[in-house]
Amino acid sequence: MAKPHHLQGIYSPVLTPFKADLSPDSAEFVRHCQWLLGQDVGLAVFGTNSEANSLSVGERKQLLDALLESGAPPARLLPGTGCCALTDTVELTRHATAAGVGGVLMLPPFYYKGVSDDGLFRSYAEVIERVGDSRLRVYLYHIPPVAQVSISLALIERLLKAYPGTIAGIKDSSGDWNNTEAVQREFGAEGFDVFAGSEVFLLRTLRAGGAGCITATGNVNPAPMVELYNSWQQEGADAQQAALDATRAIFQQHNMIPAMKTAVARFSGVDSWRTLRPPLTSLSAEQESALADALENHGFQMEGINA
Repeated sequence: MAKPHHLQGIYSPVLTPFKADLSPDSAEFVRHCQWLLGQDVGLAVFGTNSEANSLSVGERKQLLDALLESGAPPARLLPGTGCCALTDTVELTRHATAAGVGGVLMLPPFYYKGVSDDGLFRSYAEVIERVGDSRLRVYLYHIPPVAQVSISLALIERLLKAYPGTIAGIKDSSGDWNNTEAVQREFGAEGFDVFAGSEVFLLRTLRAGGAGCITATGNVNPAPMVELYNSWQQEGADAQQAALDATRAIFQQHNMIPAMKTAVARFSGVDSWRTLRPPLTSLSAEQESALADALENHGFQMEGINA
């Protein structure tokens, strides 16, 4: 069976809305996903900013099923499936792949620290072998600031040799442009899709030949990112990048997840978006006010999110 096309463009690790009892709100989740799709943004559901590691395997599967039942195109989905437990990763990956998703974004097992490349290779290899589906396309998730587990160039090379076509790309959330550039230089020519983990690196990634970015603030500022992706070779691209940086800086003045949820609540009119699962906590009233003032002064809008 032929492999699906390469992924590219802007993807958002979709925020997860919760009801008052902290159960996922599938209807509001689907509504937000459909708004993002309408902005031409792909859906990296169950990423870091989705509070995915506070969701059970069953909850993730139910949300993905609800999204697919709503008519979301599977090829535009890149669900996160990496867990601490090998069997959980296999179950989520098998479920997503059977649904025909464009790929899965897979954290390394992150509970144990200081593990070797041999151990990480065994983990990825075991998942691939157990899923046993030729449609599987794995996007490695490199986020050492959070996971404290790194995906080295040597590990990528080894995985590509062992599973060509299946190991499809990477999201580099290291925050280190030198690393993103090195991954693109070493493996991009082989068809390995390199996504920056933040839009602050979007223009540099595209100029280096990369695929795009998978970024938290894709949840709240999608249209300008897509505009830059579509026009990065034209005059004015650097100014567009500077504008993206300025918007992200406003959100980064706070804890990003509650800040973005506050923005979605404010512009959609759905107050329940402010709810987070423990151990995360919402912004204080003072923080919300400061965020609202900064966004208003910046002229920030989320067009159509309350439709």
